[in-house]
Amino acid sequence: MPSPALSPAARLRAVRPDWLNDPKVWRTEILGGLVVALALIPEAISFSIIAGVDPAVGLFASFTMAVTIAFVGGRRAMISAATGAVALVIAPLNREHGFGYLVAAVLLAGVFQIVLGALGVAKLMRFVPRSVMVGFVNSLALLVFMAQVPEMRDVPWPVYPMIVAGLALMVFFPRVTTVIPAPLVSIGILTVITLAAGIAVPTVGDRGELPSSLPVPGLPDVPFTMDTLTTVAPYAFAMALVGLMESLMTAKLVDDITDTHSSKTRESIGQGIANIVTGFFGGMGGCAVIGQTMINVKVSGARTRLSTFLAGAFLMVLCIVFGPVVSDIPMAALVAVMIMVSFATFDWHSIAPKTLKRMPAGEIGVMVTTVVFVLTTHNLAVGVVVGTVTAMVIFARRVAHLADVTAVTDPDGTSVVYRVTGELFFASSNDIVGRFDYSGDPDRVVIDLSSAHVWDASSVAALDAVETRYAQRGKTVEIMGLNEPSARLHDKLSGELVGGH
Repeated sequence: MPSPALSPAARLRAVRPDWLNDPKVWRTEILGGLVVALALIPEAISFSIIAGVDPAVGLFASFTMAVTIAFVGGRRAMISAATGAVALVIAPLNREHGFGYLVAAVLLAGVFQIVLGALGVAKLMRFVPRSVMVGFVNSLALLVFMAQVPEMRDVPWPVYPMIVAGLALMVFFPRVTTVIPAPLVSIGILTVITLAAGIAVPTVGDRGELPSSLPVPGLPDVPFTMDTLTTVAPYAFAMALVGLMESLMTAKLVDDITDTHSSKTRESIGQGIANIVTGFFGGMGGCAVIGQTMINVKVSGARTRLSTFLAGAFLMVLCIVFGPVVSDIPMAALVAVMIMVSFATFDWHSIAPKTLKRMPAGEIGVMVTTVVFVLTTHNLAVGVVVGTVTAMVIFARRVAHLADVTAVTDPDGTSVVYRVTGELFFASSNDIVGRFDYSGDPDRVVIDLSSAHVWDASSVAALDAVETRYAQRGKTVEIMGLNEPSARLHDKLSGELVGGH
C-alpha cells in the first residue's frame, strides 16, 4: 500500500507493474508490436485468399484477435490473429454457403472454446510428451520457411539479393545496437532502397487492397434456425479444436522460451472471447500465430501484453493511415524476416549427431512422426495428436514388457506361488494369462501381487480368467499382496467381467 505522503505520480508508479516504469521495456514492446504488425499484413491477406474472402476480412480478424487477446489471454506477449489452419477449416463453409455462415461459425467456435476451456481441456496439455513438442517446434519452423518459398519463385532477380541483404542486416545489426529491432531496420532499409532506386519487385500492395476504415460490429446475415446451426456446428467445432490446439502448444513454447508460466485455461477461454469479438466485427476468426509470436518473443524480446495490443493497433494504423507507404514495402523484406524466424525457431540441438546417438529410437520416431504428419497435412494440430498417440503406444509397449511372472513350488509339492511384478494394464495383462501352468500345478495356487499394480478392467479380467482356468481343473487360487488402489479396483470388478467364458 503506497504511503499517503507520496505524490500522486509516485503513488501511481508504486501500484503499476514494474515494466510500466521502465522506458527500455516500453521501447522493446512498442517496436516489437510494430514489427509484428508489419509481418501480419501479408499473411493476413494470404489467409483471406485461402478462406475465399476479401483481404480486409483477414486484416480485421488479426486486429480484433490481437487487441482482445491482449486483455483476456493467458499467455503474455503471444500474438493471436488470422491463421492458415483456421482458414483451411472454414474455407469450404464459405465456398458452399457464403460469408454469413462463415461469420456464424466463428461466433459458435468462440462459444465452443469457452465451454472447452471451462471444462479444463487445457489440462490435456500435460499428456503431450517432450518429443512431440520438439517435433511441433521443428515442423512449425519448416512450415514458416515453406510458406516463403512461393515468394521466391518466378520473381524478378533483385528479390534474391534483397532477401540475402535482409538476412545479413538481421544477423549483423544487433552487434551494432539492440535499441531498434533488427527486423524493423531491415524492412525500413530495403523499402527505402527499393523506392529510391525504382526497383520493380513484388510489394505488400500486390497481395491485396488494404482497408481504409475500421470494422463495424454486426450480426451475421444468416437465418437463425436449427438448419443453420447443424450446418455451421461441425465447422465451428473443428475450428475450435484446431485453434485451441495451436494456441496451447504455442503458449507452452513461449513458456519454455521465457521460462515463465501461463494460465492455459485462461488462454482457452480468452481465445473463445477473442473469436466471438472477431465474429461480431465480421472477421474470419483465428488463434495464436506462431511465426509472429516468435518475432515478438524471440526476435524482438517482448514480454508483456502491451506488445500484443500494439501489434493489433499498429496493424489498423498502418492499413488506414499509412496504407500507401505500407503497400510499397517489398515482400522480399518480409520474406527475409520470416526466414530468420524459421531458422531461430528450429531446434537444431534435436538433430545434432550427438543428440541422436543418445536419444532412444522411440523418442526419435515420435519426433519424426510429428514432423511428417504436420508437413503432410499442413496442420499442426493433426501432427500433435498423431505424435502424442504414437508416443503413448510406444510407452505402453515399453512398460508392458516390464511385467513378469516367476513361479516357486513348495518343497512338499502341495502349493505353488506365482510372483507377479510390474504394471498390469491392457497391454501387459493378456500376456500374463499364458504364463501359468494350469495342468501341471498343484491344487493350491497363490498369486503374489505385492510387486505389481492393477490399473484397469483388462487386468482384473485377466486375473479372473486365470482363476476360472484353475477352477475348471478343481484347483483353488489365492490372490494376495494387492495394494489399496489395486484391491479396490479388483473388488469392484472381479467376477463381473469374465462371465461364462
